[in-house]
Amino acid sequence: MAAVTAAATGTTWAWQIEHNGPWRWEIGDGLRDGYVALSGPTLADHGWSTVLRPGQSVESVPATVTVAGTLEDAVARLTGFRRAARVAHPDDRAPRLVYNDYMNTLDGDPTTERLLPLVDAAARVGAEVFCIDAGWYDDSGDWWDSVGAWTPSSTRFPGGLGEVIGAIRDRGMIAGLWIEPEVVGVHSPVADELPAEAFLQLHGQRVVEHGRFHLDLRHPAARAHVDGVLDRLVDELGAGYVKMDYNIDPGVGTDRDADSAGEGLLGHCRAVQDVLDGLRARHPAFILESCSSGAMRADVAITSRTQLQSTSDQQDPLAYPPIAASAPMSILPEQAANWAYPHPDMTLEQVAFTLTTGLAGRLYLSGFLPCLGPDQLALVLEAVALYRERREDLPRCVPFWPLGLPGWDDDTVALGLRGPGSSTLLVWDRRADGRPIEVPLPAGTAPRLDQVFPRALPAWDASVGEDGIARLRNPTGEPSARIFRLLPAR
Repeated sequence: MAAVTAAATGTTWAWQIEHNGPWRWEIGDGLRDGYVALSGPTLADHGWSTVLRPGQSVESVPATVTVAGTLEDAVARLTGFRRAARVAHPDDRAPRLVYNDYMNTLDGDPTTERLLPLVDAAARVGAEVFCIDAGWYDDSGDWWDSVGAWTPSSTRFPGGLGEVIGAIRDRGMIAGLWIEPEVVGVHSPVADELPAEAFLQLHGQRVVEHGRFHLDLRHPAARAHVDGVLDRLVDELGAGYVKMDYNIDPGVGTDRDADSAGEGLLGHCRAVQDVLDGLRARHPAFILESCSSGAMRADVAITSRTQLQSTSDQQDPLAYPPIAASAPMSILPEQAANWAYPHPDMTLEQVAFTLTTGLAGRLYLSGFLPCLGPDQLALVLEAVALYRERREDLPRCVPFWPLGLPGWDDDTVALGLRGPGSSTLLVWDRRADGRPIEVPLPAGTAPRLDQVFPRALPAWDASVGEDGIARLRNPTGEPSARIFRLLPAR
């Protein structure tokens, strides 16, 4: 998605191309006016062409356009459209709290011994989903180019993966599993079991990317394999949640049964959408997260079919705020899964900093929770309580950016979420030099600021002038973040 704003008037055109494959947008000046051109794959950019035989037609990928008086109004309209266009799901009304074992924690190396303490700790802090991330299917310790069968490891789980799944469910949580369903490693037995035509091909040879083959979901055998794997995760392994990852680039596409490689790729991308629609039809309550190597496939074709979208795989908590604050431009706040990964080596301010990032959208916990000290754990519990309090309002919030859209190196990052009853302001101070921070608040109001997180740590100096500018100061002497509720003036 993108937007263009007229400098003189503020009038903004915003658009999104609702496709999980190649796309193009173009803006330019005509003699009398400007123009916007939106499309899916093209011949010049993506090698797409097709020959129409008698009676045939071709349909472009969908796109949505809105015009508004400001950028934030345009984004609010797109936000409303995205909600209206999604297929309704029970999780939408009160997005569940997820714990995932990966980020800065097990890093794709789970075992029964490592997981069970995390399961206990996640349940104690109030997680409602526990997702076992990458590695649960691996016996060798080097699984990248051998994936594809997606059967549980016997060496990692001596008592079977069912022991861990059972522990998760016994503690009242939904069990989740990570999977990358569209790929098959070159050393996987599945690579020989499926016909060559079930994979993307160029000139009769299967496309190889980073030690993996890429399934062509136009082919019945590929579709049956993926459908069978996903159904097995639900029906046999007991998963009620899947984190669907996607970590390779398929290249220009496939020329098998297509007039061009781009046409073959377009057909495959549409088949991916059909797979997700079919999964939903067979398992209506199933919760699906799109990850894609940290949000590298975060388009509306995918997010309209999933309940969560990972915003990043950023491991540095100080680098995460610009990502979390920008995410609502293209991802619904209730979908935007921002990692919060408290660690026992963190100061209390650092713990609060990463938790604030998580609370910018859908709180998505990780980290060694069993090892946290009492004060660190208290901050996690406080963040969870705030998330539970706010989560039913999240599906009705629209974003605003009082400091403008953040730059990667900005010292101060701010995100506002305007809700039906009140608005929330999140501010991250990464410079920590004690200088005042000025944040213009929404026009037409003279609100007060109530620091709602973290209440257990020192309050920032905060006041609002008659000019509607909030003047904040971080007195902690280190990078710090705070969440404020905007209240009407007394």
